[in-house]
Amino acid sequence: MNERQLKEILDRIDRLTHVMAVCGTQGLTMRDRILLLHRSGFSPKEIAHMLSASANSVNVRLSEMRKRGEI
Repeated sequence: MNERQLKEILDRIDRLTHVMAVCGTQGLTMRDRILLLHRSGFSPKEIAHMLSASANSVNVRLSEMRKRGEI
């Protein structure tokens, strides 16, 4: 497997992860979506990308949840 093929596979995995995250969190509030994805091990930057939000807004919500003891 060459580098180009590996990059293509990783890009496809990234797209599938995005689709699964969006579909799997439909119907939830943004707060609950962020919490679920955070608990699933995604970084704030990854969560922001999947939810079409800014990394800053995700970090703010996570910070608020930590202050309330929800994380």
